[in-house]
Amino acid sequence: MRHFKRIKKLGLPKDHRESLLKNLIASLVIHGKLRTTDSRAKALAARFGRLMSLVQRKEKREAIRLMPNYCNIQVASKKIVNELKEKYKDRKSGYTRSTRVGMRKGDNTPITQIELI
Repeated sequence: MRHFKRIKKLGLPKDHRESLLKNLIASLVIHGKLRTTDSRAKALAARFGRLMSLVQRKEKREAIRLMPNYCNIQVASKKIVNELKEKYKDRKSGYTRSTRVGMRKGDNTPITQIELI
């Protein structure tokens, strides 16, 4: 039975999926917004919400130690721990906003813009 199996596989093997989500988190943090497919945006929002909740619960040194599990780019990791933790200190959830922007020309896939609130 599939009770509580909430992971979105995105049609990728585990190592590729983990790498993709780490890079999407880094891009979102560095640029503030990005455009991607609808399913990737949903998976990214869930992973980013877990990351921010973890960072807010832990002390700075513990959050830095756990950061490679979520983001492997140092600039983004520092920005999460130093800037975004302070920005979202009163917020418990809802760190991102997703907006559908249209369809991709090549294969007509729905494209979503996801941005930090």
